[in-house]
Amino acid sequence: MKLIVKFNLVFVLVFLLGLVAAGTVSDQLLQKNAREEIVLNARLVMESALAARAYTSTQVGPLLQTQMKYNFLPQSVPAYSANEIFDVVRKKFPEYAYKEAVLNPTNPRNRATDWEVDIVNQFRNASDRPEMVGERDTPSGKSFYIARPMQIKAEACLYCHSTVDAAPKTLVDKYGPANGFGWKLNEVIGAQIVSVPTEVPIARANRAFRTFMVSLTAVFAFIFIALNLMLWYMVIRPVTRLSKLADQVSQGENMEAPDFEVTSRDEIGVLTQSFNRMKKSLVEAMKMLEG
Repeated sequence: MKLIVKFNLVFVLVFLLGLVAAGTVSDQLLQKNAREEIVLNARLVMESALAARAYTSTQVGPLLQTQMKYNFLPQSVPAYSANEIFDVVRKKFPEYAYKEAVLNPTNPRNRATDWEVDIVNQFRNASDRPEMVGERDTPSGKSFYIARPMQIKAEACLYCHSTVDAAPKTLVDKYGPANGFGWKLNEVIGAQIVSVPTEVPIARANRAFRTFMVSLTAVFAFIFIALNLMLWYMVIRPVTRLSKLADQVSQGENMEAPDFEVTSRDEIGVLTQSFNRMKKSLVEAMKMLEG
């Protein structure tokens, strides 16, 4: 097997091992970053909704107290404000979702669906659980969700939701007496659920991985060609010529051939100088024998 073939086999083997190692590490890192981006997006949506709730509760609600005596204004309800604000966001980002899923809501649009009911019940069975995360399949692809329990922690919340008789008449007139009542202090009545798509960050990570692997392979191909050219020019070519001349001299042929030219001072150059000296010594020895 020729030297250049051995060299290329070793080089290809080393590259393949390196490519597998680099691909594994980079894929894991890119996927991890994509997951972190998904979680960050979900938390940003959740915090935005909480900010809207807090703003409505502390600044909007008190301003509407007088009007609420004559007409119930849903704009004074923190959950309503958070949903309305996010509905505007959802027009541009339809894959994102925020919902305050309640088992027995006053507003029918907040009623929990089947999978949301499962989440609420898990919080009801473990009321000290602060958060739940997971993935689920949707018609548009996989979706990551963060859920937090909605627990009645203040007596003020029961003003509208304890009994029909205790609730403001304007609220009952607007939504009716059938839903949104019977809540109790410290009871988990629902969950705030944020859903964000996983497809976009994952697809971006996959594109980055493919680009990285293609670039790495292209760099390998360039290095492979450059090293082969360098190996042929600096090692294979001079060694082949030197080997041919040595073979001729060993058979007593071409003894008058000029010395092999030396242009480098590396190991090949040292070997060439040694060969030239050996050839001269051999020629002198044969002349002495002939004389």
